[in-house]
Amino acid sequence: MIPPGYILIRPETLAGVQKAMEAALGAGAGECLAAGGRAGGGRATAALAGDAAARVARLLAQGGEIGWGEFALERLTPSALAVSVAGSPFARAYGGATAPVCHLTRGVLEALAATVLARPVRVRETACAALGAARCRFESVDA
Repeated sequence: MIPPGYILIRPETLAGVQKAMEAALGAGAGECLAAGGRAGGGRATAALAGDAAARVARLLAQGGEIGWGEFALERLTPSALAVSVAGSPFARAYGGATAPVCHLTRGVLEALAATVLARPVRVRETACAALGAARCRFESVDA
């Protein structure tokens, strides 16, 4: 069953949109997708209760529940967040790439990191399955 407030869409559809955006906008396409991830991630994060660790755990679990891959928390400190994802449908549907492609996930994790770290941060995708990595990996960096 699809959770309330969500729609079901094939990853190949999103990859097609992403590639069309890249053709039209170049590297800016990734930032557009990340902005969408931040919008959805901000809304999802605002609905979570508890301390930082509980909020992170719940959002990562939700990511798995809605089919975004198998999320694993690698590090959460007062100043840093690092998350990896196995089986990213975004990387799988995109296929081989020359740069990381999981911009929606990156945006969601930016919204989460800004909330739990209580300051503006950016998130970088430091490894991507579309580049041949076993897992996609995301790390917070100060904005």
